[in-house]
Amino acid sequence: MAETDTKPRHAELGLSDDDVLGMYRAMLLARAVDERMWLMQRAGKIAFIISGQGHEGAQVATSWPMRSGQDWMAPFYRSIASAMTFGMTAEDIISAHLAKGDDVSSGGRQMPGHYGGAPYNIVSLSSPVGTQVLHAVGIAMGAWVKGDDVVAMTQFGEGTANQGEIHEAMNFAGVHKLPVIFVCENNGYAISVPLDRQVAGGSVAARAAGYGMPGVTVDGGDVLACYAAAREAHDRAVRGDGPTLIEANVVRLTSHSSDDDQRRYRDPAEVDQLKERDPIPMFADELRAIGVLTDELDEQIRTEIKAEVNDANKRADARPEPTTADAHERVYADPIPGGGTATAMESLSGTEGH
Repeated sequence: MAETDTKPRHAELGLSDDDVLGMYRAMLLARAVDERMWLMQRAGKIAFIISGQGHEGAQVATSWPMRSGQDWMAPFYRSIASAMTFGMTAEDIISAHLAKGDDVSSGGRQMPGHYGGAPYNIVSLSSPVGTQVLHAVGIAMGAWVKGDDVVAMTQFGEGTANQGEIHEAMNFAGVHKLPVIFVCENNGYAISVPLDRQVAGGSVAARAAGYGMPGVTVDGGDVLACYAAAREAHDRAVRGDGPTLIEANVVRLTSHSSDDDQRRYRDPAEVDQLKERDPIPMFADELRAIGVLTDELDEQIRTEIKAEVNDANKRADARPEPTTADAHERVYADPIPGGGTATAMESLSGTEGH
């Protein structure tokens, strides 16, 4: 019997070879930017970083179906790969961590990891975890009221899934069948608290039934499975069928943040095993197995990315620092007395004459 030709998984999903190579490159670029910022933090150039290492596969794949310039994203503090897939550049991400005066996220006014950019339809998040989920629902509600064809996506961790804002957001979106994609990136730890101590029942996706929406659980290391779930969720939202909750089970390859040391609460053997679920080599192996990726092409891509990150780092370093003269801009609705000069700022803070 002759063997039946079968399409590769990505082809069955309507993705070309260039598409999956683009996804792989996006994952590598996000990882390279992430690693560069760790080096910069250790060198004292940036104050703080919350890493997305281990989340890249789920982030790139779930963001891939979103329409640039049309849909909106409300990310969370690990969303390096999501934000970059949606339009932010390596220079944007690094500039934000350096708090440069013209950084697209906030002009140096936000904490590191608070990704955003009006040109990209990315809403800046706030420090209280979970608030970005409400913002996404608000965007979707506004689009529905105006009759705009817009889908809003938001990401959060499984620890954040236990906050009241998440219940309010999902319930409201479910009641009104709003075009929202909720992506819970479950890495098993809310800082140092393991999943079994924070999520009753062990599943975030199971909660979706209570909000009147589908709940889908996917392997966050399986890039194409994540893409398939997100594409279906996006199609569902565009059709007017309402929101979807995707729970992507990922790995957190680093400590919670640069202020944390996971060796204090995780078994070293557990941490070593995480490398087996690193989405980057897993996806590379899959692409090699079907002949889409070769060692030579992989090396070429990595060389290009190294140069891109080096150039982005240099450009970000050279960008202007914030000044006291414009400290009030994008903070107050109306100009402050004195036009925001240093004297005016001192007067507002009660330090004038001291």
